[in-house]
Amino acid sequence: MKDKEFIARYGGTYEHSPWVAERAAPLLDGSADVDVIARVMEDCVDNASPDRQLVLIRAHPDLAGKAAVAGELTDDSETEQSSAGLDQCSPEEYARFQALNEAYRRKFGFPFVMAVRGSSRAEILAAFESRLENDYDEEFENALSEIHKIARMRLVSLGAN
Repeated sequence: MKDKEFIARYGGTYEHSPWVAERAAPLLDGSADVDVIARVMEDCVDNASPDRQLVLIRAHPDLAGKAAVAGELTDDSETEQSSAGLDQCSPEEYARFQALNEAYRRKFGFPFVMAVRGSSRAEILAAFESRLENDYDEEFENALSEIHKIARMRLVSLGAN
């Protein structure tokens, strides 16, 4: 697969961050499987500057947030959030998500990121509350780790070799 084809196919794997696929493309050949593609893309992110990593983290939407309500999520994010039932929150759950989103952003300066596919709303809320107890560096690393999980799931759903 040529670089342009790779970027066209995998440029959306990392939320609003086609630069990851652009950096990975020249490092891969057309026969790479999902594990190799995922590792190379992860390395591109992990070796990026902290400022670039922060921009990547901030590219993610709040869970059950205003973008979801307004229909402004990427197709992938919408599918992932709805698979966890975040589009079916009760008014109380929605209010709890909003309060946690605000507290998390206030404390860390970026959104709470979690690979929510396969998780329940209760599990997500519990993780949210638990991770609010962490320090900045730990949460920065947690966010990147969760972003890598999300990217791997997206690669699999795209049918990466």
